[in-house]
Amino acid sequence: MIKMSKFKTNFFFSTVSLAIAMGPIHLHAAGSHSDGHGHGTKMDIGEPGKFSDATRTIEIKMYDNYYEPEEVSVNSGETVRFVVKNIGEFVHEFNIATTKMHAAHQKEMMMMVERGALEIDKINHAMMKMNMGGGKTMEHNDPNSVLLEPGKSGELIWKFTKASALEFACNVPGHYDSGMMGKVRFK
Repeated sequence: MIKMSKFKTNFFFSTVSLAIAMGPIHLHAAGSHSDGHGHGTKMDIGEPGKFSDATRTIEIKMYDNYYEPEEVSVNSGETVRFVVKNIGEFVHEFNIATTKMHAAHQKEMMMMVERGALEIDKINHAMMKMNMGGGKTMEHNDPNSVLLEPGKSGELIWKFTKASALEFACNVPGHYDSGMMGKVRFK
């Protein structure tokens, strides 16, 4: 059992209450879906970058309701390596997308919770690989996103092909709504 502070306990129960209030959602599973993720394809928000093209590394720390830093600045055309660390006690995501894309992805993340693939502090990797029909799985392997358990680290390399209205956010149910997002500013 996880011992949580009063804030974390309230945050957890608020998240669970939100999930219950939203009711069941029937969507296609994450994997190769539109409106935000493209598995190596070029998107309006940019494209997966190459390590050799990265001009710098930005470290992102994920806490239980915020990121550090809360904003990043990039240049149009720049490739950035993001090293992401989950310092919190819950599963968190670092996802680069537009507001609309985050809204669509939040529904998919809710489905992952409903199907048992995602728990508050654990990713059930076996459940993520289950076939949901039509060749789709709930695997969270999108090039613009990293999903991490507490204490874990990951990275993504992203090329910001053109200036866009982007933000990075955690789309685990309730996290975005509680303010776990940051802005991507173009210089």
